[in-house]
Amino acid sequence: MFTSTFTFAKGQYDDEFHALDQVIAQVAQSIPGYLGEEAWENSETGLVSNVYYWASLEALQALMKHPSHIQAKQSQSRWLDGYQVVIAQVLGSHGDGGIAHPLAGQASVPDGSKFARASN
Repeated sequence: MFTSTFTFAKGQYDDEFHALDQVIAQVAQSIPGYLGEEAWENSETGLVSNVYYWASLEALQALMKHPSHIQAKQSQSRWLDGYQVVIAQVLGSHGDGGIAHPLAGQASVPDGSKFARASN
């Protein structure tokens, strides 16, 4: 499994931004291997992070190669005041089931129990 984390500083959004954002969200959700997403905002810095979860690198790359994603990347300076993208491989995931999460119940590694023991 992989994550793609898109952290950005909000700029000025317009109708084109909102329309393109909707298309990209729909495309991402339609790709086989899309597992879910989360969004966070840091109240101190105002930065926003969107974390997308993917079953494979190929699924993530399918979004990155989509024309709408390419268009957004080329136009980002019109709407954002800076951004950073981090692509990471998920080595483990565990929880107590008390919150909804895109990876809840997913078997992320062959023996995820060793990660759970190490972090408790």
